[in-house]
Parts: sequence; C-alpha cells; structure tokens
Amino acid sequence: MSTTPLPEKIQAIGINKTGDFDVIEKLELPFPTNAPGNILVKVHYGGVNFIDTYYRKGLYPIASFPQPLGTEAAGEVVALPTDSAVLNDEEYKLRGIAVGGKVAVYGLGTFAEYVSVPWARAYAVPEGVSTRTAAAGLTQGATALTFVTEAYNVQKGDVVLVHTVAGGLGLLFAQLIKARGATVIGTTSTAAKAARAREAGADHVILHTQEDTVQRVLELTNGEGVHAIFDGVGKDTFESDFKMIRRKGTIVSVGNASGAVPPFPPLKLVEKNVRLLRPTLANYVYTPEEGRRYSAQLFGLLASGQLKVQVHAEYPFTAEGVQQAQKDLTGGKTVGKLIMKIASDV
Repeated sequence: MSTTPLPEKIQAIGINKTGDFDVIEKLELPFPTNAPGNILVKVHYGGVNFIDTYYRKGLYPIASFPQPLGTEAAGEVVALPTDSAVLNDEEYKLRGIAVGGKVAVYGLGTFAEYVSVPWARAYAVPEGVSTRTAAAGLTQGATALTFVTEAYNVQKGDVVLVHTVAGGLGLLFAQLIKARGATVIGTTSTAAKAARAREAGADHVILHTQEDTVQRVLELTNGEGVHAIFDGVGKDTFESDFKMIRRKGTIVSVGNASGAVPPFPPLKLVEKNVRLLRPTLANYVYTPEEGRRYSAQLFGLLASGQLKVQVHAEYPFTAEGVQQAQKDLTGGKTVGKLIMKIASDV
C-alpha cells in the first residue's frame, strides 16, 4: 500500500442517466474500495473509445448509476491484492506488478482519479513506455495485435485491405501488417489522412470518396483480390468486401462505424470459400495467460519503437472534455487516438 494519504472522495466523469452528449457530467464519488483480488490504481490517462458512446447512449447495459465512463486507462499502482490465493497465483506473479509501478487497465469506469480493478485486467507497463502511451495503445493495440495473429494470421507476401486505415486502430493495423512482410491496401477519406496512413506503412491508399474502391483493389491485385480484409466500417462496405476478397480469403468484421452488418445467408460464403469472423478482443485475452502474453508483446513493440501510437488529441478531465472527445470521435474527423488527461501532476 502506498504511504501517500488517500482522499475520501474522488472526481470522475460519467453519467446519471443514458442519453445524448449532454448527459455526461462531473461526478463526486466515494473513494473506491479495493476488493481482495483487485489492484488499486491512481489514473494518469484514459483512452477514448467508441464503446464509451455505446454505454452513454444505453446500447450496452449499465448496472447502476452514477456510472463513470471510460474503459481503458493507465497509471500508478497504489495497492495490491490481499487475497493469498491471488498473491500465490503463478500468472499473477509473472506480471511483476508492484506498488509505485505502472499499469494499464481495462474495465468500465476508468475516467476517474482512482480505480480498483481485478488483477487479471491490470497489465504491467515496462520502462520505456509512458502511461500516456499505454493508455492510448492498450485497447486498440491489443485489438490489432490479436486480430492479425488469430483472426487472420498475416504472413509475408499477403495482400491485406484495411477499412479504414487512418483512424487509431487502422494505423496500428497498417504498422503490424507491414512489419510481417505483407502489402497493405487502405481506404480513407482525405489526402491528409492518406499521407498519415502511408507514413504508418500503407503501400496503397484509396480515397473512397473519390475512387472506386473495388476497381482499385482488383487493379492492384491483378484481379485476384486480397488475402484478408479487416473491416471496421460495417454496413456500407460489407457487400463490396465479397468482390475484393480472393478465393479462400478471410473477411474480419472489426467494427460498425457505418452501422451493423445486416443478416445474410451463409451461402454467401460459398462462391469463393470465404471465411468470415466477427471477433472481440475480450475473447482473445480471456485467460490471464493470454492477457499477460499479448500485453507484454504489445508493450514490447511500443517500447522498441516498432509500433507507434498516433495521438490525435488530448482532452481535459472535465465533462466538457469528454463530451468533445466523443463528438470528435463519432464525427469521423480524427486521425489517431483520443485520450483524456486525468491526473494533473503527470
């Protein structure tokens, strides 16, 4: 346990009811009780994600109000678990988490000065990676890493399409896919975003607002199509994915930026023996071993500079700051990751 005096109350940003942006407000909450199997963290930075808007709108269930928003953060360890079974668990020991050390955490309610999270949701952050970078890179970095490993294991010589390539997740996909020796084709909306994508490793960038994406992909692949598609757009691109995927290719439905993919008959997969997945990060890091292994790999890539997180903007720890972050995120004008600065002394 840290020797620093802890407050009785904490500040958080969250909601007392679901609704539009204006339901987001500043909250004053009791200091969190640290359960025997939990780690207590002083939060430095929080990452902004689309899932935050789903909770705010009521698309995902909330057990009770008030509810702080945010699902990822990074900061300093204040207290460790007290449960002897946890302390003796080999997976817990392998994490090397210590009071005063840095961790990244995942779970609803991270836009708060302090959070208490189950130990399996806390990942040690090594020297060479700041809490700012860890908060910006945890969810999207682990998503990209697990998806290019397990949803479709990208290999040298593959040609892979990323829809869209210039957002926070898309830029990470581009770097990881390129690092494996594959060719990256990406789609985006503006020349400025295309330039960012090329810097991240995209070999070809298609401006979907000006070009015929299907035609360009088939031109670039001599009519064969791509080995895999990572599609974060959803409804608007789903049908065309089947025109651009090659025989025995894999379509990975990553997100629903344009809306959910409508129901379709499985016979749609027959024409080219296509594989289709709609995975989630949570099921790739379901066990403590998986979470530790992938987080260690991710932070290793960030520490070495092999993977870079592009932060688009940093917002203040206010209701207005979170409101603006969600507006910017859903407005489609951002390039890279959005983060909240929660601690004033970092």
